[in-house]
Amino acid sequence: MSRIVHLALKVEDLERTTQFYREVFGFSEMSTDRVRDHTSRHLSDGTIDLALIQYDAGTQSAESRAAGEGPCIHHFAVEVADLAGAEKRIRALGCEIISDPGVVPVKFRSPGGIVCEIVPEGRYKKPKATAAKRAVPRKAVRKAAKKKKK
Repeated sequence: MSRIVHLALKVEDLERTTQFYREVFGFSEMSTDRVRDHTSRHLSDGTIDLALIQYDAGTQSAESRAAGEGPCIHHFAVEVADLAGAEKRIRALGCEIISDPGVVPVKFRSPGGIVCEIVPEGRYKKPKATAAKRAVPRKAVRKAAKKKKK
């Protein structure tokens, strides 16, 4: 069975958003890469790869506009065992392929208009230690909240 392994958010402030997911939820930073017309920072909760994407100012590429203007959920990825076979089935069902030919991951517009991509197994790595081990204990959060109220 295929599974969702990745979620990409289009953001306006990469550093502030990264700090939020690290501090509030304990996500681990996996990598930061420059890709075509954007910076892509990958975080993980130990299971899902969460990509924060900040496009260059003034970018008007088809990919940057695929999910709409401004911050939004840009796309999600489904891991498949047979990339070529899955792409063939997607095309047969009439879905629009958004990616350039031969590019992996293969982005497409699924029925209903949502942008999705297929990726080969193992594309997204998990952190060595789980996020749960690094997350702030609830007791510490409650203590900080009480202190702030005073």
